[in-house]
Amino acid sequence: MDGIDGMDGTTEDGVTSGSAERRDSPATPHTLSITVTGLDRPGVTGALLSALADVGAEVLDIQQVVVHGHLTLALVLRPGAHAEQLRDAAAVAAHRLGLSLGVVTGTGDNARPRHGRAAVVVLGAPLGADAVSLVTSRIAEHGANIDRIRRLSRYPVTTVEFDISGADVPTLRTELTRAAATVGIDIAVAPGGLARRGRRLVVLDVDSTLIQQEVIELLAAHSGREAEVAEVTARAMAGELDFEESLRARVATLAGLPASVLEQVRAEVVLTPGARTLVRTLKRLGFTVGLVSGGFIEIVGALAEDLGIDHVRANRLEIENGRLTGRVVGDVVDRAGKALALRAFAEQEQLPLSRTVAIGDGANDLDMLAIAGLGVAFNAKPLVRERAQTSVNVPYLDSVLYLLGISREEIEEADLDDGTPTLAPSVDHRDH
Repeated sequence: MDGIDGMDGTTEDGVTSGSAERRDSPATPHTLSITVTGLDRPGVTGALLSALADVGAEVLDIQQVVVHGHLTLALVLRPGAHAEQLRDAAAVAAHRLGLSLGVVTGTGDNARPRHGRAAVVVLGAPLGADAVSLVTSRIAEHGANIDRIRRLSRYPVTTVEFDISGADVPTLRTELTRAAATVGIDIAVAPGGLARRGRRLVVLDVDSTLIQQEVIELLAAHSGREAEVAEVTARAMAGELDFEESLRARVATLAGLPASVLEQVRAEVVLTPGARTLVRTLKRLGFTVGLVSGGFIEIVGALAEDLGIDHVRANRLEIENGRLTGRVVGDVVDRAGKALALRAFAEQEQLPLSRTVAIGDGANDLDMLAIAGLGVAFNAKPLVRERAQTSVNVPYLDSVLYLLGISREEIEEADLDDGTPTLAPSVDHRDH
């Protein structure tokens, strides 16, 4: 059954507008399920429960949802010897409140085991009915059940989260990812239950992810070789060139530039829309945030300090006599290096990899996307979108929050909070 959980061994007593049509049973029901629907207004829930309290019953479950002013309230009660009186009391209260009423008797207590729990998050701009129909049909064909649905955001993208049970998460993820590609939406499938909660480590790539530019190209513009470097960067990010080899070749074009150019480039960096909101919200939740970059600590470090990032790893440019030499110092942070950094950050935070999230756009991000609990390809190259667990193809980095089950309303409420701001921790510059 899709929607509010059902009960085992139930029989429907009838649904009317404002009253219940009774069907007497020779045995006293173990449970009584009462559902009312209608226009919402303050005091409805309290009035109904007050009427039932006058009769007396044990509440086993209660669920309520209001969608665009329309209320659905469901109660599961253990009526004891008061089943008939509870039906009558519910009917009178529903009629007085102008609500439709449904009554179901049964032997269950709404404790149906929910194995294979998962969260399916769908993003669309716009989100068409055809896309939602496709997703829900695939979930049903998989043999899973939709237990709850809620909207996480209306803007800048429409995001809907499905709480499902009976799923094989890896298989369902593959099936839904393929389906999503045919209707132009983004989708994420993650284990539900406790796996959805608690502290996480979120690690982001920097160039073309946290920021809109490629820092090496900004630097190369000061030597007049931006076009040449941009071509090599594009091929490296598409996986056509070895990253370390391409990086050393690009850095060589910077030889002779004054070190003061680094300060100019810091001022030219533009954050991706939603980047500051993403980091601020994650920090408020108590999450740990890290940056791993094939770029340069001279630029990335300043960004980290500004945003309050916990961990940073990036390459370091060699400087002699106040000028760039065209070389990097130490090992290059490449595809494998990014994955190693994610592992190291997780170990420092004493978090398993299952509680990590990695976000990136290029081929050198693939290893860290693969080992993370959730790997997100953000406006990524085709190769990365194909291999990542999920992708986000809208230009708003804070859309990643929806994949974690955080709603736009929760983000905005946090922004209105005048509490003490999060202090920026010291940046980890080790191994750069």
